[in-house]
Amino acid sequence: QVQLVESGGGSVQAGGSLTLSCTGYTPTMQCVAWFRQPPGKKREAVATYHTTAATTYYADSAKRRFTISQNNAHNLISLQMNSLKPDDTAMYYCAGANDGCYNLEDFYEYWGQGTQVTVSS
Repeated sequence: QVQLVESGGGSVQAGGSLTLSCTGYTPTMQCVAWFRQPPGKKREAVATYHTTAATTYYADSAKRRFTISQNNAHNLISLQMNSLKPDDTAMYYCAGANDGCYNLEDFYEYWGQGTQVTVSS
């Protein structure tokens, strides 16, 4: 049974950095993505990584601050987050899809349990 596991969340001050990791993805997943759900809001895509084409997508809020990448040696997808803002406070989820990359959660078959990121001002 596929199980995605996130790690690396925590509490930081504005301007700080965190790196989230997602392990457990399989070769059948064409896409691994990071979503987030701020308190009281809908879940939204942050970044996606196409594991075959090595292409990426970033939400506007993540551009120039976040980097999604694949670490084959450790079989993980990481999300490097810099210049964090209080608006980045959310539960962050790793998701996997077998057929392509999308920024809509309905296309993802596999989900982790989430890791909390809290950014204080």
